[in-house]
Amino acid sequence: MTCNFRIGSGFDVHRLVADRPLWICGIEIPHSLGLLGHSDADVAIHALCDALLGALALGDIGKLFPDSDPRYKGIDSKILLRHVCALIAEKGWTIANFDITIMAERPKFRPHIDAMRMKLAEVTGVPEDCVSVKATTTERLGFTGREEGIAAQATALLCKA
Repeated sequence: MTCNFRIGSGFDVHRLVADRPLWICGIEIPHSLGLLGHSDADVAIHALCDALLGALALGDIGKLFPDSDPRYKGIDSKILLRHVCALIAEKGWTIANFDITIMAERPKFRPHIDAMRMKLAEVTGVPEDCVSVKATTTERLGFTGREEGIAAQATALLCKA
């Protein structure tokens, strides 16, 4: 059976810590805390990479870019996303659209959503009207509610090129 569409989902979490910049969707967000990770810890891009890789059953971001590899120490997650997009094109697929939800109490992301969408459209080559970024709180429940970390989930639709 030939499949012309593939859907993938991704989820990622990173701990908030002092003395780190906060990168979300490829842009730096002003905040007193940043995310801890082997790379720049852009939780939203990591979730998106996992959604894109999952759609083609290619594993996850940890398989492609292991945190045991010093080449990825401190790497800009936009570089990882570009690599995933190139892999998708190489396999004969295109990204139709994707949707990201960021879960955090603070900072407030609404003022940055347009810039996030523009940056992700630029990096992926997907039209901006096919890029969705939303943010929500968890009503002060769980680790995100206690401001211990930020989570993101993503869904992506791929089409056979």
